[in-house]
Formats: sequence, structure tokens, C-alpha cells
Amino acid sequence: MSQQPLPGASTVLTMGILSIVGALVCCGPFAAIFSIIGLTKAKSVKRIYEDNPGMYSGYESVNTGRILSYVGLALSLLMLIVVIAYFGFIVAMIGASGEFDF
Repeated sequence: MSQQPLPGASTVLTMGILSIVGALVCCGPFAAIFSIIGLTKAKSVKRIYEDNPGMYSGYESVNTGRILSYVGLALSLLMLIVVIAYFGFIVAMIGASGEFDF
């Protein structure tokens, strides 16, 4: 019996990569969305693989995509904290504009 590719494994890997690229390049919230999609898809693909492991190949892509999704989610949350701190600093400087001499 020949093994067939695991359905959805490439989607999990793609979402993991997109989450990291999105968090580092431009948009943290979209990266978090890609991470969540990747993690939920990884859970369903893992369930498919565990039902019949001898029938499918490519489970390594699912593990890699899941790890990348976790990293992308962490980067997204880190970027969110940085943006909040940045805008908080700007608001604090505007609020205290009369107290500091530059």
C-alpha cells in the first residue's frame, strides 16, 4: 500500500510561515490570525494522522507548521506590546508637553 500525502499538512506549514513573516514585516494582528488558523488546522490534521498513521506521509510538515505558528503567535504578541508601549510613550509625551524642555 502506498502512502498518500497528509491532507492539510501544506496548509499548516504555509500558515506558520505567513504568521512569522507577517509579524516581522508588517502586521501583527494578521499574523495572530494566521497563527490561530495554523494551530487549529494542525489539530485537525493531527487527528486525521492518528486515526491511520500508516496511510499518510508528511507528518513532519504538520509539526514544523505547528511550531512556526507558535513562534508567529509569540512574535505577534510581542509586536502588540511594543506598539502599545510606543503609543503610550507618545501619549505621555503629549500629555506632559509643558513639563519637558527639549
